[in-house]
Amino acid sequence: MRGLNLLFDFLSIKTIALSNVNAEKNIKKVLFADDDADERDLFENVYQKRNDIVLLPSLINGSDVIEKLNASDDSDLPDLIILDQNMPLMTGKQTLTLIKSSKRLSGIPVCICSTYADHQLVEDCVRLGAYKVTSKPITEAEYHRMMDNFLNAFDGH
Repeated sequence: MRGLNLLFDFLSIKTIALSNVNAEKNIKKVLFADDDADERDLFENVYQKRNDIVLLPSLINGSDVIEKLNASDDSDLPDLIILDQNMPLMTGKQTLTLIKSSKRLSGIPVCICSTYADHQLVEDCVRLGAYKVTSKPITEAEYHRMMDNFLNAFDGH
């Protein structure tokens, strides 16, 4: 009987360990780039409370995004990239174009956020391979809805 109890304990520990590994696999690494420090702070303050994402250090322009991605090992690449459209040096759309033209990076979902996400921007970015294009949220609840919407890229994977 003692042997059966030890086996049961061992199997229980293995089950817990495996479920913890699976839970960790569901946590997505998110890279955000925006030239506005207030936007970056707001993004980080809202999303640091979530347990389904890990925020990578925010960047200030598309050029920095490309540099960071190219310098990263495959295991350190983000699972999701969120780009502001209007950044200096390289816009969100220009950054998206470079990401999607890279065999190594093209599979990463990229979302574009803009203060003004007009029809033309949406159409252009989707044509270039953006997963989502949206206007920047205002309230914390809108930020969470936006992230939930972005994370739908991983449903079924």
